[in-house]
Amino acid sequence: MTEATATVATVLPHALPGCPNARIALFAMRRMGAHGLADARAAHTLFTAFGQGFRRPLVLTRTLMADLAGSATGQIAIAPCCCARMTPAESALLTVLARVEVEPEKAHYLMSDLLGIRRVDAVLASAAAVAAAFADDGRPIVM
Repeated sequence: MTEATATVATVLPHALPGCPNARIALFAMRRMGAHGLADARAAHTLFTAFGQGFRRPLVLTRTLMADLAGSATGQIAIAPCCCARMTPAESALLTVLARVEVEPEKAHYLMSDLLGIRRVDAVLASAAAVAAAFADDGRPIVM
């Protein structure tokens, strides 16, 4: 194994999710994280996926990203949009979105670890709203 392979395996240990809805959420979060909350490609992706009802998931994803940025005590690592692997933070965030309704304690612990704080209820509420927006349109996030 070369040094480059070891580095990629260390930094991006998780494969992309098999769920197409999770991939849409991941792409939008990566774009907003790297290019700002008003990123046009993120908005276009959600418009393409949700059609006329794109505003709710778009606004809620923007809110979640702003809450994450404002609450985190450290950096949350995100990979480039074209990357075929995920960082541990991205995997944890998608797991939170998938589990926030069915396993709230697990989602709480993951979010707490991700942000480095104990009181994550406000950010968790934003994550639950994003998950509900996807699920209400028939696009539940599954991990």
